[in-house]
Amino acid sequence: MSFNTFKSSIGFLGTLIERHTPLKFRSSRPESVFNYLALSDDVATSGQPTKAQFENIKAAGYETIINLLPHDHENSLPGQQALMDALGVTYIYIPVHFKNPRETDLETFCDAMEAAKGKKVWVHCAANMRVSAFIYRYRVEKLGYEESAARRDMEKLWTPFGTWKTFVWPEGAK
Repeated sequence: MSFNTFKSSIGFLGTLIERHTPLKFRSSRPESVFNYLALSDDVATSGQPTKAQFENIKAAGYETIINLLPHDHENSLPGQQALMDALGVTYIYIPVHFKNPRETDLETFCDAMEAAKGKKVWVHCAANMRVSAFIYRYRVEKLGYEESAARRDMEKLWTPFGTWKTFVWPEGAK
């Protein structure tokens, strides 16, 4: 397991502690969302934001939120659809089960990213592991990004293993 994968796993536990106790480790600034990674001026990725962080994400000009975290996950923010509606943000929900990412999920994600071109987009899941894998494949397969550059961004957060290694590199681990 890489250090960044370990760090993401430990950080995820911190978000669970924040959710279920009065302890807070991060501010409500968009950049303080767990495993935040800006890929461009128009695309940012992260783990699950809080309500206050979503309000600040909207204030920072993000118009579309893509959520890959199933609503029944322990780290999911209850009422996220209603919150996005209240904020006037386009909300796209693509539940990706961590133990079973599917090619159809990726296709839906790629279509959503294409539909959101020209808008500021924030993509999240629980720990930015699902998202970074989907973003990696989107950038390489659909946008023609150099594989090594896309991989460096993904590996800032984690190195896919198990099912995810096969999902990220369907033609064999690189």
